[in-house]
Amino acid sequence: MRGCRPRYLGSNPNPGLMMIYNTLSGEKELFEPIHKNRVNIFVCGPTVYDESHIGHARTYIAFDVIARYLKYRGFSVFYLQNITDVDDKIIRRASELGITPIELARRFEKRYLEDMCALGIHNVNLYARATEHIPEIIEQIKTLIEKGFAYETETGVYFDETKFEDFGKLSNQTIEDLTEHRIEPDPTKRNPGDFSLWKKREEEPAWDSPWGRGRPGWHIEDTAIANTYFGPQYDLHGGAKDLIFPHHEAEIAQMEASSGKKPMVRYWMHTGFLNVNGEKMSKSLGNFMTIRELLERYEPDVFRFFVLSTHYRSPINFSEEALEQPKRSLERIYNLIRTIDGLLDGMNEEYMEGDEEFSEKLIDAKNKFLDAMDDDFNTPLALSLIFDLVRAVNRYIDDKKVSREALRDVKHLFIEFGEILGLKLSVGDSKEDLTDDLIDLIIEIRQKLRDKKDWEFSDDIRSRLRDLNVILEDGAGISNYYMLKRV
Repeated sequence: MRGCRPRYLGSNPNPGLMMIYNTLSGEKELFEPIHKNRVNIFVCGPTVYDESHIGHARTYIAFDVIARYLKYRGFSVFYLQNITDVDDKIIRRASELGITPIELARRFEKRYLEDMCALGIHNVNLYARATEHIPEIIEQIKTLIEKGFAYETETGVYFDETKFEDFGKLSNQTIEDLTEHRIEPDPTKRNPGDFSLWKKREEEPAWDSPWGRGRPGWHIEDTAIANTYFGPQYDLHGGAKDLIFPHHEAEIAQMEASSGKKPMVRYWMHTGFLNVNGEKMSKSLGNFMTIRELLERYEPDVFRFFVLSTHYRSPINFSEEALEQPKRSLERIYNLIRTIDGLLDGMNEEYMEGDEEFSEKLIDAKNKFLDAMDDDFNTPLALSLIFDLVRAVNRYIDDKKVSREALRDVKHLFIEFGEILGLKLSVGDSKEDLTDDLIDLIIEIRQKLRDKKDWEFSDDIRSRLRDLNVILEDGAGISNYYMLKRV
């Protein structure tokens, strides 16, 4: 059940120290949030001009698990993700389809959020649109100009990379090394590598600014949005590895130059590439797969399991054959749970004595699982430990050395592991499934009321859900809910 805090088995769920690999230092570092128990996370979101693909899914599943585990460890997590809804790609695609750029962006934003929900990604607190933060973007650009880090030309405003002495520190490159930029060549720039902060344009979408009508560059939206909600320094910034340069280098330069504070982020985290059949995923190669196409053929948990079987920093090779192993692995867990349910329904007295060693085995399994997650979110090791436990539990059942209470503890422990990984490691709970489906239906109806600006009725539904211990959180285009246990 989403949001339920499961029963904790055995020892303290906060047993050790967490280590996180920091791209900036190239080492694992002790996790120490700026504000002790509060953790602010920013993960780069999509540019909503097309369907989201399985490469996106790999990254966002990884960070969903990271947010889940931090919450499990007792941290108060605010997970922020931007939505790039103004971009040259959006404008070109909208022109091809004969619709406005905003119409196109809203269409694919909605589909992206639906894809995330289908994958069980429910931990983003806020999806922040670039177009809803234009004043903040303009203010940050003004500050950069005033401090001498940016300049205006006939075509727009650019960041002067030579003015920021630390440029390249995330990718461990010098300015001379940095030859590839995701920008259009412009003869008005001072330096070839200077990147756009504001593009002077008359065609829509465009906004008024001190430099004329136009729209923001790609990099500036992230720092303006992060600064709005977190300030100039926060705990964790994530994204796929291909964003390290130039995007994240540009973010560091913008934020640290405008605020004068270092570091912008304590921990930089990046996911490895997803390849398809050993090659980079590309429409031109015919190996491109959207999330929707994937979910037409496979259950979401199968893909999540596949993703988590590889460490988030490592490259992952997708193929349809590779998804067969996660299917079999999940079925092994389901078979064990079915066996346990059958025993609990008709347990003989000969099972009732149990074995103290069995309880110790469960506590040891949990602590090893937590140790794996504490070590830079090592989900492959965590999953292997789950299957060590599956084998051990099956042996104890065969030897009839388990009690009814011990079997219940096994089920609780698998549910607990599943909550952390975003996997449903249980079977047969149709009542719970129906509850989720009914709440999803109510939320869908409420969203339609909100779209019609029927605020009174939609607020009444939210209030009534709260009375039932269902806490609803509204984001941009999507609502997440959390069910609190009754006490």
